[in-house]
Amino acid sequence: MSERRGDHPGETAADTADVLVIGGGTGGYSTALRAASLGLRVVLAERDLIGGTCLHRGCIPSKAMLHAAELVDGIAEARERWGVKATVEALDWPALVATRDDIVARNHQGVAGHLARAGVRVVRGTARLTGPRTVDIEGAGEFAARRGIVLATGSRPRLLPGLTPDGRRVVTSDDALFAPGLPASVLVLGGGAIGVEYASLHRSMGADVTLVEAADRLLPLEDTEVSRHLVRGLKKRGIAVRTGATLVDTELLADGVRATVRTAKGEEVVLAAERLLVAVGRTPVTDGLGLAAAGLSADGRGHVAPADWSRLETAVPGIHVVGDLLPPPSLGLAHASFAEGLLVAETLAGIPSPPVDYAAVPRVTYSSPQTASVGLTEAQARARGLSVKVNTMPLTATAKGMVHGQGGMVKVIAAADGAGGEATGVVLGVHLVGPHVSEMIAQSQLIVGWDAEPSDVARHIHAHPTLSEAVGEAFLTLAGRGLHQH
Repeated sequence: MSERRGDHPGETAADTADVLVIGGGTGGYSTALRAASLGLRVVLAERDLIGGTCLHRGCIPSKAMLHAAELVDGIAEARERWGVKATVEALDWPALVATRDDIVARNHQGVAGHLARAGVRVVRGTARLTGPRTVDIEGAGEFAARRGIVLATGSRPRLLPGLTPDGRRVVTSDDALFAPGLPASVLVLGGGAIGVEYASLHRSMGADVTLVEAADRLLPLEDTEVSRHLVRGLKKRGIAVRTGATLVDTELLADGVRATVRTAKGEEVVLAAERLLVAVGRTPVTDGLGLAAAGLSADGRGHVAPADWSRLETAVPGIHVVGDLLPPPSLGLAHASFAEGLLVAETLAGIPSPPVDYAAVPRVTYSSPQTASVGLTEAQARARGLSVKVNTMPLTATAKGMVHGQGGMVKVIAAADGAGGEATGVVLGVHLVGPHVSEMIAQSQLIVGWDAEPSDVARHIHAHPTLSEAVGEAFLTLAGRGLHQH
């Protein structure tokens, strides 16, 4: 239960804490929990629900529904490939929603319980900076911070001019899961991770899906070979993919949307769908935050940049930033914000804390097929003037890959420091696409994060038969010991 001013005897008009956290999403509550565990008195202000977008509108509910989609796909595979005479009788949307909401609710209760047991004081209300060490929380009064303030206000979906979501025909990634029923057709704008995931989800649920991306390929931040394999997999599932295409105009109909799209060749194509899902990125939330009162300002894209990335501290001493408010190289990923929260809490407690290594933060897209990567792409490595050795290994080169039958690959980029161009330098990047690769990226994260060389990895034995064997074989080949070199 949230507490309010006056709940603690002896407090003055301006309640005082060691740390004030504004925002209770992944970055905010991880900061609060770690700071409290280090003996600091923490006040956490949240105007909505603890857990933020990730827990209530993003990561958790979407992955719950993607799991249901995977079950539907599995039944189709059982029938068409394995001779298991199974069919999907119907999709009980209310039952799916109830299971999803139960998972979210239990996670929410868990986080709230952790905060309560840690002694974090949660105050419900909109918080506004009134100075470099003071915050006003609507309905609760002014609070002061002895050690520092942490800004963790998160982000909201970016909207397109003239296109207003109505929660039914036009939806954003925040409300797509909560729109009524299952649409028969969906037009997804945006080929980043969120757009690709929602396109995959709706296709599994039986919708006709068109995916439109303005860049020349899907997942433009990933390696080009990953994008190519992903598109191949999505098209095989019946998803229409249009890259290099931009939205020109939209018309709302009684039962859907008609959109005009300009293709890469300059042609205008009219696409009709029951629902238009806008997934063109996210914008940091800073409105009403009172940045100027604390001596801060946001950049042109709404980010609040730290002056010291090793502490995530702004130009105003004692004010730190975590999560979606951070500009690149922060990635706007929930798991990165956990690490950012640990760093800031430990910094405020006065204990040494390693800075976040953004190059070693894994990136995952939970579509079918999935993608997972860590480190540099081949293009990024070459753009830095590095000599590299690259090896790719198809997942179907392993017996387990044949069992799954969905294709995919492993791609490893290593520095080529040897006179003959051998991969004798550190591993710069690992890129995966295929089934279940989200569960395969952890070892690659350690490999890149610990500056391992291919020969270091090649010493370790991968279990047989597994999909991870393809990762092991890729490194064996780079180390000159591969059994299936090509």
